[in-house]
Amino acid sequence: MISSSRRHCRPMHAAIVGCCVFIARVGLATSFVPPVLFQQRSSISASSILMSTNEQPDAPTSIAAASKMTKNTDVEPSDEWELDCYSRPVLVDGKKLWEVLITDSSGSFRVCETLASNKVNSKELRRVVEEAIEEADVKPNIVRFFRGAMFNMINIALSEVDVVSKPSRCTFSLAGWLEERNRDVYPKMEGYRPTMAGGGPRASFLDVRTPVKLPDSLRGEKYAFVSLPLAEFLEGGGVNNENIGVGKVCPVDPTLPADAFVQGIVILTTRANGLAAWLAGTEVSGFKCDLRKRTLVMETDIDNQYLMAKLNDVQRAEGIAFEEGKDALGGLHFVSVQVDEDDDPAGFWLLKEMPDGL
Repeated sequence: MISSSRRHCRPMHAAIVGCCVFIARVGLATSFVPPVLFQQRSSISASSILMSTNEQPDAPTSIAAASKMTKNTDVEPSDEWELDCYSRPVLVDGKKLWEVLITDSSGSFRVCETLASNKVNSKELRRVVEEAIEEADVKPNIVRFFRGAMFNMINIALSEVDVVSKPSRCTFSLAGWLEERNRDVYPKMEGYRPTMAGGGPRASFLDVRTPVKLPDSLRGEKYAFVSLPLAEFLEGGGVNNENIGVGKVCPVDPTLPADAFVQGIVILTTRANGLAAWLAGTEVSGFKCDLRKRTLVMETDIDNQYLMAKLNDVQRAEGIAFEEGKDALGGLHFVSVQVDEDDDPAGFWLLKEMPDGL
């Protein structure tokens, strides 16, 4: 990946972990051909990561009246918002604490409002959203929400608001905020019950979903497991909105070590533009190697899965390194869709898996 102004000095030089390029349709390893936008690396590099929204964690408080909107002027507001409405691991007078959390994709503001247990309905949720819109500097065009258990209520509430509602796990700023609250806020509240935590994505051993096979017209001819230095995604790095095609980049904690490596997948296909456009419309949230089933799977929307490729023994070993690298960085990884190894990406996504227990 390069920007037009730096074509002869590719900014995204990194290292391939194993650099195994393989045919998607039959899952057979071919030659070890490292794309030129990556350079060889002999060992796996890992470091811990947490999502950041460039704000301090919420101050521990007791349960009180609804919070007001707080703003972070260090980042540009976005018209893509993220919303959650769910019970928290806290009891108030013997009843669950319910909260509405709203932020945007850049983390430029936060709204936290508590709801009485007998007021958890679409009407109250719509009121909170409309009040946030009135106070916001930038009105929302899209509102994403990841919690399938609340799909009907959230969908009804947003249906009467002039926004596009999107069930999606691409709620990266919201996930980081929820991690903060689970770590720093709820445990310090009176009535905290740790056994009530854990309403997030299903555990892997309970996941009985069957991935849907991608249409032939969207399948990549080759895939490669690769990696990039974390520095490329930090301020001054080579990855920016001007060289990622139709893709997106999730927030990254700028305090992380710049020499950490982010694991990723390059998809090589002559239909790169079509595949990238399709990915942009499917709310792609992550990629994972199912080591038991020996498959490469793409996660989209709230709980959809697509089978990308089957893995042989060599590719499974690459998949192990890919998953270990993701775990070491809190789920951070990327995917790049290109015509070939010399081409600029038609779409590049920096992604982060939804943490368990949200």
